[in-house]
Amino acid sequence: MALRTLDSLGSLAGKRVIVRCDLNVPLKDGAITDDGRVRASLPTLNALIAQGARLVICSHLGRPDGAPDAKYSLAPVAQRLSELLGKPVAFARDTVGESANEAVAALADGDVAVIENLRFNPGETAKDDAERGAFAGQLAELGDALVSDGFGVVHRKQASVYELAEILPSAAGLLIAAELDVLDRLTENPERPYTVVLGGSKVSDKLGVISHLLPRVDRLLVGGGMLFTFLAAEGHSVGASLLESDQLETVRGYVKAAQQAGVELILPTDVVVASKFGADAEHVVTAADAIEDTPFGASGLGLDIGPDTAANFAELIRTSRTVFWNGPMGVFEIPAFAAGTKAVAQALTEVDGLSVVGGGDSAAAVRQLGFADSDFGHISTGGGASLEFLEGKKLPGLEVLGWQL
Repeated sequence: MALRTLDSLGSLAGKRVIVRCDLNVPLKDGAITDDGRVRASLPTLNALIAQGARLVICSHLGRPDGAPDAKYSLAPVAQRLSELLGKPVAFARDTVGESANEAVAALADGDVAVIENLRFNPGETAKDDAERGAFAGQLAELGDALVSDGFGVVHRKQASVYELAEILPSAAGLLIAAELDVLDRLTENPERPYTVVLGGSKVSDKLGVISHLLPRVDRLLVGGGMLFTFLAAEGHSVGASLLESDQLETVRGYVKAAQQAGVELILPTDVVVASKFGADAEHVVTAADAIEDTPFGASGLGLDIGPDTAANFAELIRTSRTVFWNGPMGVFEIPAFAAGTKAVAQALTEVDGLSVVGGGDSAAAVRQLGFADSDFGHISTGGGASLEFLEGKKLPGLEVLGWQL
């Protein structure tokens, strides 16, 4: 059975349509610092508004542990949506209570309301099926149909993602359809050379995707904190750098599997080593196999790939036809350790083919480093969901909409 799309719902004019978005944006002092996920929701919202639907937008934000918490309110998101849509957006101060019911009842055709953070209600993320089902039933009273468009949560079995889609006529929005199209191109007959760039802090976060993609790719480039576990697996000392000792044998298995599959597994030849973690840390560039030979000795901390590695990675990326990148190359939030991540990002903008930034920290990094979303073939709105898709896992939020592996 194929994924149900907007067309399957027929005319939505005059109908109350609950739109489950992923508006989980970073906030600082109540202000949105990256509105990428808000902007990603606009095509679906505008399509529904054009039909004359009455939109009831819902989302989670942060981890408020099932109770109201002002610092996780969606009020700033509602304000930003109003600016981007160019029209008033009502805001309900609760999820399924009096304020939400009043806001929905006041909607005319083409109007928009946002209800408060779904995770203020413990039923949204409850482990108990009945508790989630009860909350989904309350949400369902606010709408006549559900458009599920929060790709960042489709790997979660949560009330607004799964049970609500069982209760109401439901379909995927344009964002989810677009995300799946790109991910399908990464897994089914990708153009070659096909390069995957993995970074971030931990190998353990990427075990599934490495296993699933190794037989499918031509090159695997490894950076970020996880590179030090690879270096240690080859017998090198890594000082005080991040190291997952319990993953050494697993990593050695990946190196062997890559050799047997004819996949180029490329590790850094140089790294940036610092005296400590911080913007004011002393730092030097050293060979990847000489981390403890720096002035910092065994207390040296690897915080970025080195310039030679960055140049090599960039060239391998530029000469690829398909590239998927997930995870920064270093601590990009600190300028001294952002060069590797910036080099990889820049190279992705120069790919003659499909370049995909795999959400999460990678998406935050490219925006913080001054790149525009349009510089890349695609920036995913769901890092975890993207990885689980590429691992070949079942995603409950998609299966409930008819999608099958």
